[in-house]
Amino acid sequence: MSKNPYEIFLEQLERASKVLKLKEDIVEMLKHPERVIEVSIPVKMDDGSIKVFTGWRSQHNTALGPTKGGIRYHWNVTKEEVMALSAWMTFKNAVMNLPYGGGKGGIRVNPKEMSEGEIERLSRTYIQRIYKYIGPEEDIPAPDVYTNPQIMAWMMDEYSKLVGKFSPGVITGKPLIVGGSKGRKTATARGGFFVLREALKVKGERFEDMKAAIQGFGNAGSHAAIYLYEAGVKVVAVSDSKGGIFKEDGLPIPDVVKHKKETRSVIDFPGAKNITNEELLELNVDILVPAALEDVITEENAPRVKARYILELANGPTTPEADEILTSKGVMILPDILANAGGVTVSYFEWVQNLMNYYWEEEEVDQKLDRKMSNAFREVYEASKEFNIDMRRSAYVVALRRITEAMKVRGWI
Repeated sequence: MSKNPYEIFLEQLERASKVLKLKEDIVEMLKHPERVIEVSIPVKMDDGSIKVFTGWRSQHNTALGPTKGGIRYHWNVTKEEVMALSAWMTFKNAVMNLPYGGGKGGIRVNPKEMSEGEIERLSRTYIQRIYKYIGPEEDIPAPDVYTNPQIMAWMMDEYSKLVGKFSPGVITGKPLIVGGSKGRKTATARGGFFVLREALKVKGERFEDMKAAIQGFGNAGSHAAIYLYEAGVKVVAVSDSKGGIFKEDGLPIPDVVKHKKETRSVIDFPGAKNITNEELLELNVDILVPAALEDVITEENAPRVKARYILELANGPTTPEADEILTSKGVMILPDILANAGGVTVSYFEWVQNLMNYYWEEEEVDQKLDRKMSNAFREVYEASKEFNIDMRRSAYVVALRRITEAMKVRGWI
């Protein structure tokens, strides 16, 4: 039987806590979210009927500050998934040294079957149900799977109505006109690029000598392809949900982006060979960027993965069993809680700008993101050397040190 996400989180917590020799009572506290809210959300549908949806908001740990994390709309959302995602956000925020704990929300719904009006009513009613437990200094939601800036704008507007004042700082990932941040759209890929650049520096390697393959050509994957291409990397393969393309001497990425916009897929790109998503993972490349789904690199295919660097822009693309195989082969895995943390980091910048009511140009956002990602990489890399552990465990160790120190000085433990 496969493990649920929360069981996987508990395993990762145990492994990192052993490195730091943490007391069992501290680990026990971190195993449980501080609060999980479950709400029923009645929505008047376009045909006049009422449908009731179930939603959650999990607030995992507030030692370092208010909780922060996305809200997803998905037909398979469960309470355990939301709890696990909130715990991972605690660690992601801590590894980035952001003044946040972890939060996550979800509604079990298929938004593809709903009209825009129905989604707006769902979003506003969800906020009506949880607004007493969120706020700029308590819990700051953001977009996630199947939610977007427009949904965030509705949620922020509903919260502002309920508290009687304009409150842009309650939610991040908003449209620019109502307090969003410049640079948010490209933040995940940009942050990952900075982490990879620092990894190549410590290994004494250059972008120009590298070949890369990218699985997933959505927002994160396509922007990552552009940044790598511009840095001189030969991007030989990219893929989306319909399949992938391969060209031995490198793909002209700007043309691939145009082709994807026109045809809605990268497949059948002129001059390239169509390949499967599975084939892409096993190509003879230096850099592999999983930027789509979880659990794509497994115990089964890990022995055939030839890349020397894996930049995890997706959440959880590598299973724990695959981790061990790849690490034993000397592969440097740049783990998701570090590699894809550019999104939450620019969300933090958005929140800061909202609180100040002063907004930065994109160049300033980019410089601040570069500094944050580079510092985080160095701390994780140094801890991996200090404890002689892989980068994933090291990222958890760096985060755990911060979380437990905050818990100690606040007198919780």
